[in-house]
Amino acid sequence: MPSIFESTVETLVKELGDKELRPVKGIMDANRIHRFSLIQKRKDKSLFWKLPEVPLNISLMDILEPGVLPDAPVEKLGDLDMKTTWKLDMGASVNAEAEASLSGETTKHQKFSLHYKTVSTPFKTWRDLQKRKVMDPEPLFLKKCRKNGTKLYVVSDVVELQECSVLRDLSSTDVSGKLFLSLKSFLKFEGRGGAVSATETQHTVQKGSVMAYRREQLVFQKNGWEILPGSGDEEETFPEACYGSSIPELKDATFRDAWDFPRLQEEVYRREMAAAQLSKAIKDTVFSNLLAMLGDREALQDLMDTLEQEPVGDLDGPGGSILNELRQDSSYAWNGSQDVILYLLEAMMVLSDIQHRLLAQSMEKQILSQQRDLVRSILEPNFKYPWSIPFTLKPALLAPLQAEGVAITYGLLDECGLKMELNSPRSAWDLGAKKPLCALYGALSVLQQLAQA
Repeated sequence: MPSIFESTVETLVKELGDKELRPVKGIMDANRIHRFSLIQKRKDKSLFWKLPEVPLNISLMDILEPGVLPDAPVEKLGDLDMKTTWKLDMGASVNAEAEASLSGETTKHQKFSLHYKTVSTPFKTWRDLQKRKVMDPEPLFLKKCRKNGTKLYVVSDVVELQECSVLRDLSSTDVSGKLFLSLKSFLKFEGRGGAVSATETQHTVQKGSVMAYRREQLVFQKNGWEILPGSGDEEETFPEACYGSSIPELKDATFRDAWDFPRLQEEVYRREMAAAQLSKAIKDTVFSNLLAMLGDREALQDLMDTLEQEPVGDLDGPGGSILNELRQDSSYAWNGSQDVILYLLEAMMVLSDIQHRLLAQSMEKQILSQQRDLVRSILEPNFKYPWSIPFTLKPALLAPLQAEGVAITYGLLDECGLKMELNSPRSAWDLGAKKPLCALYGALSVLQQLAQA
């Protein structure tokens, strides 16, 4: 089930009916994105998942020479009131050292009222802005993006709140069975018999927060810069730049060419072997500090950014501890360490905030290898299917997880978008779950190698 913020944004975007509008993923981005903000899209290290776009604290105006201010935008007001309800049927039976079973229903009600405005940039504004040249010398930020093959976009239109809005969320659960379960942070119960739980929360979104945006791709050439209206990811931001691929043997393959589970296994296996060659000190440091960083998406992003710098910069906190250990260790080449850590970080960034919390619990409970085997058992037989088909989780793979481990793993899989019930023939493979499941498989596989230290 989506969070109240996520579901509100998705409902608003659907209501507006503009296919080029992109929902904002979290409240942090809602306060960071503005008209003319730059959006970054890195080159992916994997063929099997796509990194999310990252809003930057940099504006197009920060990289252009000073000039005439843009014309006033076009604004249009709107209102949206909505009530939504989700229901989740749960059923599980696991034979472990202690038998566990669960049945019941979770209902989630969400309510919100939005007063918003769409803010659009006229075509004349872009024409006038393109008369302004990029700063000379070129900003260091652009040089780094050119070297790394980063794609850049500029925000052209936004949908922002005119007034402060309160989003309300009511969750209720009616359960019977004997199992400890912590599902999506809103349901907790333990023991035999039945349980009924109800939780009400509310989230306040401030005036001026951006709920959705439209972006246009930037292209920089020797004779200037331009935007490509309505473009996807077809063009390069720096078409004249030449940069290598971290996976040269696979760089020319398309995702359709890669509809092959052995190719995913090959990609992940190479990173597992690289992780296995790291010293015990690096393994321990990376594992423990990543555990401390899970739940702080901005810290993970900062570590990714810093690892890609040349020379590599400095950080405070857990990310700084990882960088310091890499500098001190001489048993493994820096580039090898850097690649496997970046691969792991990219897989983590594909996962949701809820999955980060569940992954942290998995690391603490030392159930990563069992979870990896279970995810592989879902991916391997279903990988080639572009349609929904039924599947059943194997009891033999569920049993070693124990009751709480089953609940944590169920949450990880559910957040990938699988339509499932534990150990039930009504579980169904969904193509939309493929990429996040691949990222989960990659993260679990590399983390398990690090945990072996």
